[in-house]
Amino acid sequence: MAAAGAWVLVFGLWGAVVGDQNITARIGKPLVLNCRGAPKKPPQQLEWKLNTGRTEAWKVLSPQGGPWDSVARVLPNGSLLLPAVEIQDEGTFRCRATSRNGKETRSTYQVRVYQIPGKPEIVDPVSELVTGVPNKVGTCLSEGGYPAGTLNWHWDGKPLIPDGKGISVQEETRRHPETGLFTLQSVLTVTPTLGGAPHPTVSCSFSPDLPRHGALYTDPIQLSVWEPVPPELQLVVEPEGGIVAPGGTVTLTCETPAQSSLQIHWIKDGMPLPLPPNPVLLLSEVRPQDQGAYSCVATHPRHGPLESHAIHVHIIETEEGSTAGSVEGQGLGMVALALGILGGLGIAALLIGATKWQRQRRRGEQRKAPENEEEEEEHEELNQSEEPEAAEGSAAGP
Repeated sequence: MAAAGAWVLVFGLWGAVVGDQNITARIGKPLVLNCRGAPKKPPQQLEWKLNTGRTEAWKVLSPQGGPWDSVARVLPNGSLLLPAVEIQDEGTFRCRATSRNGKETRSTYQVRVYQIPGKPEIVDPVSELVTGVPNKVGTCLSEGGYPAGTLNWHWDGKPLIPDGKGISVQEETRRHPETGLFTLQSVLTVTPTLGGAPHPTVSCSFSPDLPRHGALYTDPIQLSVWEPVPPELQLVVEPEGGIVAPGGTVTLTCETPAQSSLQIHWIKDGMPLPLPPNPVLLLSEVRPQDQGAYSCVATHPRHGPLESHAIHVHIIETEEGSTAGSVEGQGLGMVALALGILGGLGIAALLIGATKWQRQRRRGEQRKAPENEEEEEEHEELNQSEEPEAAEGSAAGP
């Protein structure tokens, strides 16, 4: 009677007698397996055999009970009770019963256990994505489930299917060494394209490997997608200005500091040049047909084709056939201009000095004129005084 009361209590708490071939039981809950054809009252002729994770081979249980009572025991009506199902209880259960009139009935069950994990979550989520480059969105985490199950990502409510290019997923599955429960994590990386949704919604779901059990979803996160300003291609020409004499050399360099790996192609007068990709275009021994507008173009992964500004190459000659406007000619012209300016300044300085010297000379002559007149008068007076004396001397002679 006590055993029957315990059996009734078990049914009242959870579960029911089952007779299906495939059974799923939640971990930690009791499970009752019915032995079909067993007499309802003792004495009973029946035998339970089980092959699970707890046994190395078939284990036989009888109504008389034994050391397995804490794991599984036969109830008075012949059913088998597992008080608390564990992962080790997965396996095959068989019952063979013989009725009072000698009829034999067999029952076989395949038992699977499960544990629904808690609600999954997205850890370390980002809030902003950049178009054209891989972006790590976050990590979806599910803990404490059995069997392992699967994680799935959703973009604006639609499943994301990894393609290894714009969408990639890295998954990891770990099993607890003691409980045997699984922890799943999935890292999502996406490469948004130009013109996509500016504010997509991303979520993750856990799907158990069990029939009639729906998926569990994370709280959705909303992202912002922005498109960076496209980089500019800088075109540099040597000689400066693109002016060169016939037979000279022109070097065009396309600079892409932000994307050095871009393949550079060249365009002349709006038409692509049939040359292999190269950031440098060398025009040697230029001829008149080399004149024109040159530009470089590259295909950016986020912004598509990018083209630089155009630079014109000019071939010019002087009347003597020398280069006009070349880098050397411009340099010589600058030197000649500088020498001319310096020469002009020197001549002006000489003229100013000569003018000042003449003015000083004139002033000196004007000061010396009166002195000379006085000296001449004194000289005349001396001459006059000497003449009478000479006359007197001559008169006193023999």
